[in-house]
Amino acid sequence: MLNCIDNSGATLVECVANLRMKRHGKVGDRIIVVVQKSRSMGDSGPGGTSAAAANKVRRGDIRHAIIVRCAKKVQRKDGMVVRFDDNACALIGKNGEPLGTRINGVVGAELRAKQQSKILSLASMHV
Repeated sequence: MLNCIDNSGATLVECVANLRMKRHGKVGDRIIVVVQKSRSMGDSGPGGTSAAAANKVRRGDIRHAIIVRCAKKVQRKDGMVVRFDDNACALIGKNGEPLGTRINGVVGAELRAKQQSKILSLASMHV
């Protein structure tokens, strides 16, 4: 189970497949997820617009995602060990473009090596 930190409409997703064909996913891996929980339809967003119009995904949708935070410790080449508090992802389309227009929270800098600079530019901070 991963938190979805973009504004595509999903809040909690479940990983069903890792496209790297390994058992565990790392930051930057492409995975297939099922949306378990989405933002409620009745909320109104800023400016009085309905949140239902902004939601791009619904509960039960199967989507591709990129892991942006991982609770497992990762040692970088410079010797620094990085560990996040939770597991999080950002939903992407089949072509690799992010579904959301904003990413809330911190993302791992390992995304740069995986050619996911679009996600890095949408994020508020990367570590």
